[in-house]
Amino acid sequence: MSIFLNADSKVIVQGITGGEGTKHTALMLKAGTQVVGGVNARKAGTTVSHKDKNGNDVELPVFGSVAEAMKETGADVSIAFVPPAFSKDAIIEAIDAEIPLLVVITEGIPVQDTAYAWAYNVDKGEKTRIIGPNCPGIITPGEALVGITPNNITGKGPIGLVSKSGTLTYQMMFELRDLGFSTAIGIGGDPVIGTTHIDAIEAFEKDPETKLIVMIGEIGGDAEEKAAAYIKANVSKPVVGYVAGFTAPEGKTMGHAGAIVSDGAGTADGKKVALEAAGVKVGKTPSETAKLAREIFEAL
Repeated sequence: MSIFLNADSKVIVQGITGGEGTKHTALMLKAGTQVVGGVNARKAGTTVSHKDKNGNDVELPVFGSVAEAMKETGADVSIAFVPPAFSKDAIIEAIDAEIPLLVVITEGIPVQDTAYAWAYNVDKGEKTRIIGPNCPGIITPGEALVGITPNNITGKGPIGLVSKSGTLTYQMMFELRDLGFSTAIGIGGDPVIGTTHIDAIEAFEKDPETKLIVMIGEIGGDAEEKAAAYIKANVSKPVVGYVAGFTAPEGKTMGHAGAIVSDGAGTADGKKVALEAAGVKVGKTPSETAKLAREIFEAL
């Protein structure tokens, strides 16, 4: 089992002809993902050449719009490799097409653009689940990759992972590679994102194959505190957490646009306290968090 993404998912790539789109389309195909085409209005009607996971040549059609791509290929997932200045339009196009899942990798999208797109999606009835922006995407090991997560870190297993940080997603997958993952989701570190910790945790709670949930947060905002309250009220499975930024100085933005502590709010220690009050075991380092997860899983 998995959440949001599986071997049957049909994926299109917005920006398939660009440098990042080209590179990661190849890697997603190598991971076994069913990439069925791409979108670039200026190159509609052409094809791009790639190889599938078995090394066979594939020609992927390029369409003028997400709606056209969905109609011609049956795609139900899109991933956007579009520069920041054009990302809002790409997101709106995907929402208008009502594609069920959209992954937005792009870093540096203006917050007002993501806020507009988020509100637009809500106004349209939230028919599109958005993951990101500024994220590594989603991977269901052994089935499909939609994003930039390395495919060879780990295999399938009982752990569900949701993380604000891309690099910490990779590290946690590597640390727990002996156990494996049902699905790993990088939700992104921007102030406005689509899918939240709570969304992923809710889905993992319902997934029968996910036995343990690992959540990685970071300083700034109150997403982790909200997740703690949700876990306490709704989650029966064990949850292990890590909060990046225990040594971050107050008032400094640390890498992610949303990772800023002000007036004592949003600190790592405060988030740790909230999570532990909800029954979540919290590690002080990624390795300690992985050790806690392994100990809890072995005791199940």
